[in-house]
Amino acid sequence: MAKVLVIGAGGVGSVAVHKMAMNPDIFSEVALASRTLPKCEAIAASVKERTCRDVATYQLDADDVTATTALLNELKPALVVNLALPYQDLNIMDACLAAGVNYMDTANYEPIDEAKFEYKWQWAYHERFKAAGLTALLGSGFDPGVTSVFATWLKKHKLDTIRTLDILDCNGGDHGQPFATNFNPEINIREITAPARRWENGEWVETPALTIRQTFDFEAVGPKNMYLMYHEELESLAHHLPEIERIRFWMTFGDAYITHLTVLQNVGMTRIDPVLYEGKEIVPLQFLKAVLPEPASLGALTKGKTNIGDIATGLKDGVEKTLYIYNICDHEEAYAETGNQAISYTTGVPAMIGAAMLVTGVWGGAGVFNIEQFDPDPYMDMLNKHGLPWQVKELEGPLAF
Repeated sequence: MAKVLVIGAGGVGSVAVHKMAMNPDIFSEVALASRTLPKCEAIAASVKERTCRDVATYQLDADDVTATTALLNELKPALVVNLALPYQDLNIMDACLAAGVNYMDTANYEPIDEAKFEYKWQWAYHERFKAAGLTALLGSGFDPGVTSVFATWLKKHKLDTIRTLDILDCNGGDHGQPFATNFNPEINIREITAPARRWENGEWVETPALTIRQTFDFEAVGPKNMYLMYHEELESLAHHLPEIERIRFWMTFGDAYITHLTVLQNVGMTRIDPVLYEGKEIVPLQFLKAVLPEPASLGALTKGKTNIGDIATGLKDGVEKTLYIYNICDHEEAYAETGNQAISYTTGVPAMIGAAMLVTGVWGGAGVFNIEQFDPDPYMDMLNKHGLPWQVKELEGPLAF
C-alpha cells in the first residue's frame, strides 16, 4: 500500500484517481493537485460518492519547481503520477529529483513553443534518476503505453521477432458536436497537425500531416478512414526493439473533423506563435481551446466505442505470422463507471496500472525507463481485471498497404 500524488485534473486525471480509489489494497492514500482547485474538488466529490474514499486536493502550478518540490516534501508520496500538460514534464521531474520521489507520466515532453515531441529531453535524465536511486516510468497511457506493452507481449509469447508493427487508434464515438476534441484541444491539435513520420529501414520518413489515408474495418465500430501520424511510442519502440524494420501509427478521423481542422489551419487558428490583438499577445491555438467544448463535458454525450491495438508481422519458428491484438472500450460504460468518456478512460486506467506496477515493486529500477522495457505479463493481467480487456487473433497476412 502506498500514497501517490496525481498532478492534473483533466479527464485522464479523473479516471486515474477514481480507479486508484477503487483499489485501496494498492493505493492507501491518493492526493490530487492542479492549477485549478475546483476541478480537483469536483473529482474528489465524485470519488467520494462512488467509492466512499477521501482524496486530498491541492492547488499547484506545476511549472513552479519550487512549489512542486515543497508539496512533495509535505506529502512524501511514494510516486508522482504526472497527468498534466506535456510541457510540464521536465519541471515535475526536476521536483521529483529534488524531493526524492519516483515519477511516472503518460505523454513525453514537448516544448511549449514548438510542436515537436521527442524522448531525448527525458532520456537525458537517466543518470540523474539512477544516481538518486529513483525510478521514472515514461508513457503509461494507452498510446503510448498499452500499445507498447502489446508489442512486447506479442514478442514474448507469440512471435520470435517482429518485422513490421502498425498501431491503429480508432475512436468510433459520437458526441453530437460540430467540432470538438476528446482530450485537451491544444495538445490534440498540435499532435494532429504535426508532420507525419514513420520508422522504416533504420530511418525516419516524414510526410505532410494528414496526407496518407487508408480505410480499415474495426471490430465493433466498422470501416473508418485512418491517417498516418507520428506518435512518441514509435521513437521508443524503434530504440528498444531495433529489429523492427517498419513502425507506423494510424488514427481515425471523420470527414467533418478534417474539414473543420483544415479551415481552422487555413485561417491561422492552429498557430502556436503569439499574435498581437488589441495591444496584447495571444496564441491563436490557446484562444481556440478556450472556445471549444471542454473535453470533460463530452462524457455524458458520447456514444459508441473505441478500438485501439497493434498489428504485428514477424516470424514464429521460422514461419511468418501476422497477429492483431486490441482492446474495445465502450464510451457509455466508461462514463457510468467514472464519469468520463472512453478516451480519458483508456488513458487513465493504464496510468493507474503503471502506478500499481511501481508502488507494489513489480516493476522498478534506478533510472528513466519506457514501458516496453519491463515484463508485460503483470500489466496485461491488470488490463483484463480493471476495465480494458484485450484479445488477440491471427490475420491471414500482413496489411496490404
